[in-house]
Amino acid sequence: MSGSVLDRPFPRGPLAGAIAMIVVCVGLIALSRMTGVGVTRMPSSEPVVVRELRFEDRADGSVAVLEPRSNQVAEVLEPGQHGFVRGVLRSFARDRRASAISDAPPFKLARLADGRITIEDMATGRRIELDAFGSTNVIAFTRLLAVNRNAQ
Repeated sequence: MSGSVLDRPFPRGPLAGAIAMIVVCVGLIALSRMTGVGVTRMPSSEPVVVRELRFEDRADGSVAVLEPRSNQVAEVLEPGQHGFVRGVLRSFARDRRASAISDAPPFKLARLADGRITIEDMATGRRIELDAFGSTNVIAFTRLLAVNRNAQ
């Protein structure tokens, strides 16, 4: 077997075409990012319900939901439950650690006039539109808008 596939050179035409296609795609993405062309933005809507909350990890694996002004516990998220809420909080915590920000500043949970639910890290300015993750996941945060409001 003198004509092995490994002995043949890779065809230059398809390789050059693939490289050109990658360069064009990366260039178009960069152009879109810089100019905003092709970017879809959600129209802004005013908040109708806003609640500030702090979240504190506990030694038993639970997460305490605290009212920032009174520091009273509004709810406790038990270990092994509330996976979506914990995932969102972990992503915020990672951002705060990267920016050397403590966990003391509260988060702002809001229901907007158009019905969307958002959570914003007031320390970093990062905001997540929770509706993008489906109605079941939104319900987890919607509960926190109303739970134990008299603890303030």
